[in-house]
Amino acid sequence: MAYRHNSGTTQIRRMAWPAGDSRPIGAPLQPSVVYGAESPDALDDLYEGRAQGWTYAREGHPNAATLAARSDALDGAEGGMVMGSGMAAITAVMLGLCQAGDHVVGSDQLYGKSLKMLRDDLPRLGIATDLVDATDMAAVEAALRPETRLILVEVVSNPTIRIADITGIAELAQRRGIKLVIDNTFTTPRAFRAYGHGADVIIHSVTKLLAGHSDATLGYAVAREEEDRQAIGMASATWGLTPSPFDYWLAERGLFSFDLRYDRAEENAAALADHLADLPGMRRVLYPGRADHPEAARAQNLLAGRTGNMVSFEVAGGRAAANALVRAMPDVPFAPTLGDIGTTLSHPATSSHRGLTPEGRAAMGITEGFFRVSVGVEDIAVLKEEFAAGVTAAHDVG
Repeated sequence: MAYRHNSGTTQIRRMAWPAGDSRPIGAPLQPSVVYGAESPDALDDLYEGRAQGWTYAREGHPNAATLAARSDALDGAEGGMVMGSGMAAITAVMLGLCQAGDHVVGSDQLYGKSLKMLRDDLPRLGIATDLVDATDMAAVEAALRPETRLILVEVVSNPTIRIADITGIAELAQRRGIKLVIDNTFTTPRAFRAYGHGADVIIHSVTKLLAGHSDATLGYAVAREEEDRQAIGMASATWGLTPSPFDYWLAERGLFSFDLRYDRAEENAAALADHLADLPGMRRVLYPGRADHPEAARAQNLLAGRTGNMVSFEVAGGRAAANALVRAMPDVPFAPTLGDIGTTLSHPATSSHRGLTPEGRAAMGITEGFFRVSVGVEDIAVLKEEFAAGVTAAHDVG
C-alpha cells in the first residue's frame, strides 16, 4: 500500500517503499510489526484468505513466510510455521493438538526441557503423559491408552544418541489412529525425511543446524493435515510464540550454507568418534556410524548411510575429570548448544538435563563424565589434537 506523503508539512507520515526494476540479492529485513489495509473490507479479505498480505507480525510477516517456505522445501512439506524456539514449536504442537483428558506418550530419551514439559507441565493442563524407551516397541505399545492423542520421539535422542524404532512406532501409530510427532533436530532433513517415515508432524529447532551460527533462536513445526496445521498456527499466534523478524532473516542466511556445513561436520564427526574411542580413559563413545552403537543396524536403515554431526562420550573420574577435560580445551566453546558452524562441547548433567534428578540422569546413562559434542567444520586434525588433550587431562585426574 502506498502512503501519501507531504514532506513540506510533516515527517511523521509513512512513505511508500521505493519502487524499481531491480531487486535485492540479499533478502530484505522487514521489521514492521503492523501492516496497513485500505479498508475494513480489505482487512476482511486478508484475514479470510481472499487477498495476499499481512496484518500483524505475531500472525505472520514477509521474513516469516520466506523462512517457512525454505524450511518446507527441506522437508518436502507445505504450510509449516516458524516460531520463537524449538521448545516453542513443541509447545504449539502440544497446545494445538491436545486438550484436557488426552494422553501423550514420549520417548524417555528426549531433550531435557521436552522431558520436563511431558513430566511436569502437560499434566498441570490435564494432559496425561508417559515416558517410555522408544527403542523398545513392546514398551511403546504397552504405554498406549484409548485416549492417547500423540507420540513424541526424536530420531536420534539428545544427548544419548539412541535411535528410536521409528518404523515400528509409525506402523503402530497409524494402526491405532495416533499422531506421530518427530523432533528431527539432530538428524535434519539432510539425513532423514520424516514424512517418508510416517510422521504426522515434524519439528525442528532451527536454532541449531539449520541456522547454524548461534545467533538466531527459532523453531519450526509442520503437520501433514491442514486441520492440524491450522490448530498449531492458531496456538502459536494465541500464545505469542512468534519471534523477531531479525531472527528469521539471520536463519534464512544460514540456510544458504546448510548442506555444505552438514556434510563437512558429519565427515568430521565420524573421524572424531573413531579418534575418541582409541583414547586412554574413554569408557564409551556413542555415534550412529560406529559398528559398536547399540542400534547401528537401525541407524543404517533409517538414515540411509548418513550419520550426523553429534557425538557423545563418557570418561571415567566423575566431576573432577569433567572439569579437567573442559579446562584443557579452552578453544572449544563449552556451551549448552549444538549445530553451530564450529564445534561445541556440552555437559548434559549441568546443562540440558540438570532439571532431572541424579537417579533420572543415571537411568538415561548421563553421568558426571558424560559429554555431548556438536562437531563443526574445523580442520579435523585440530579437533583430534584438542580432544586428545582434554581426554588425557580427564584420564590423569581419574
